[in-house]
Amino acid sequence: MIKKFPDSFLWGGATAANQYEGAYNVDGKGLATSDLLTAGTVDCPRRITKKVENNVNYPSHEAVDFYHRYKEDIALFAEMGFKTFRFSIAWSRIFPTGLEEKPNEEGLKFYDKVIAELKKYNIEPLVTISHYEPPYECTKEFNSWESRRMIDSYMRFATTIMERYKNDVRYWITFNEINALMRPIGAYLEAGMLVDDTGVFNNTEVDSRQLRFQALHHQFVASARVVELGKEINNKFQFGCMITYHCNYPYTCDPQDVFLAQQEDQMGNFYCSDVQVRGEYPYYAKRYWKDNNITINMEPEDLKIIKRGTVDFYSMSYYQPTTVSSKDEGLETVYGNIVGGIKNPYLEASEWGWEIDPLGLRYSLNNIYSRYQIPIMVVENGLGAKDEFINGTVQDDYRISYLNDHINAMWEAIQDGVDLIAFTSWGCIDLVSASTGEMEKRYGFIYVDKDNEGKGTLDRFRKKSFYWYQDVIKNNGL
Repeated sequence: MIKKFPDSFLWGGATAANQYEGAYNVDGKGLATSDLLTAGTVDCPRRITKKVENNVNYPSHEAVDFYHRYKEDIALFAEMGFKTFRFSIAWSRIFPTGLEEKPNEEGLKFYDKVIAELKKYNIEPLVTISHYEPPYECTKEFNSWESRRMIDSYMRFATTIMERYKNDVRYWITFNEINALMRPIGAYLEAGMLVDDTGVFNNTEVDSRQLRFQALHHQFVASARVVELGKEINNKFQFGCMITYHCNYPYTCDPQDVFLAQQEDQMGNFYCSDVQVRGEYPYYAKRYWKDNNITINMEPEDLKIIKRGTVDFYSMSYYQPTTVSSKDEGLETVYGNIVGGIKNPYLEASEWGWEIDPLGLRYSLNNIYSRYQIPIMVVENGLGAKDEFINGTVQDDYRISYLNDHINAMWEAIQDGVDLIAFTSWGCIDLVSASTGEMEKRYGFIYVDKDNEGKGTLDRFRKKSFYWYQDVIKNNGL
């Protein structure tokens, strides 16, 4: 049986400028926080440097060079049949330091060309305004989102691109995985903030909840202001939040474990989306602030702005679940996208140790929709794996199996009554890993000839999964 999706369903792929574009200092682009992250591995963390150091590999500097190969890549996306393409606009390509009053026209011209190329193939642009790359000058000047000054900088950027593309872009995401800022890794990755001077990326030993939650408040205000202004620019604009979602399982049926899973669901998954979808801080926020000595400094109009600027759709990344235990001593742990947990004995895992749970996606979609009843997009999902490139292609049946099972879970969720409107597979073309800076952790349907050391031709090759996904889209389902 072919499992058809709704006729209007948007099939596509997703990327991020800092992991994909390259050309980090071309045509007036300024340094982004991502441009000062060195390469790393699973075992060797990335470093944050204060300036570009000689003879150091910074993966974002070249990435896979979409900047010079956008026509080739978009033609490949069109060949697969993409209905939509999710990409981000590099903030420091438009405002090199984030402090300018006027934008960099050369940067805007690049996105003019990208969007025109998408339109040529009838591919709907899905634009992430901020995706893990604030201008580094804002970090130097006022530690980025720690300061309210960042709201105005973000507003200049967002207003510029919304005005520029008001007739070409309908769907906008204000912040990528905004709830990454709920975790220590998000301080620099998501918000561009330095918590200490160690230069160690994702240093969990040094953290400031106060800093992170204050920065989140500034982002909530900025997101709401953009939504409100965007509706004035074009009342057909549709705005979404974007959450890295992890369905939380209790390790046992011990009531302590069950309650811990509920708390993780509240704070890890719903704290941010409750603000952005419902327009107000959730009831459980005040207890958390009190218990963790967090004081949110607000201006008088902030809560009114947040109430007015709610989003139209909910978008999410989904890679793996999280299993929690109130008694975790001696239990094996695993890691995944942003967060980790206790190893679940019922699940298999990828080469990188990320657990694989398609049913968890169906569970998550039902959980989200029962809470909000607004359209949902799955804008990131995929399998990172070491691909063996032989005779000009990759026989990636493991990726096909992973995506087949997750797409099947989405179809089941739609049958459950969930209003799911889009799926954009993460890293539809091989690109740089955000967490480790590696190239060998590949997600794409398209193989890019580049290795972890940055060597390779950057030539593109279709994997077996390319033709499989082409067939999925052609049949509008499995």
